[in-house]
Amino acid sequence: MQYLLLLFIVMPIVEMWVLITVGSSIGAINTIGLVLLTALIGIFLLRQQGFETLWRGRKKLQRGHLPAQEMIEGLILAVSGALLLTPGFVTDTFGFLGLVPTFRRVFIKRVFNKINITHLRNSGSSYNHQTHSNDEIIDGESWEANSNNKKLKDK
Repeated sequence: MQYLLLLFIVMPIVEMWVLITVGSSIGAINTIGLVLLTALIGIFLLRQQGFETLWRGRKKLQRGHLPAQEMIEGLILAVSGALLLTPGFVTDTFGFLGLVPTFRRVFIKRVFNKINITHLRNSGSSYNHQTHSNDEIIDGESWEANSNNKKLKDK
């Protein structure tokens, strides 16, 4: 939590510093044009890769596989799109990194290894419910309440 707060304080300061430095070197109008150009290029790439990720996920679902990697890639693409629409060169750099497929896959692999989700680690794993070695059967009863909140009796 403290890192997130620090990020929200430091990041705008860094962005302003970079924008002022670039603006003093190439001019204010050129800097604004460059920021708009990076946003347009980012939106184009985001749209293209977003549809590609969506189609790969749909194909896996049709084969009965869990599209775990595609879901995480979609999340990374959404964050990258938000970063690309935020004015600034530092956020654009991180946004463009999220659009590089190799970087996304390496990042996802590291996240899967770090949190150790074994049934999601293999994105080609079957979508069926997997049983565990210590299966227990728990017997129980259930009932529904009618509109008067009285228990229905078994017939």
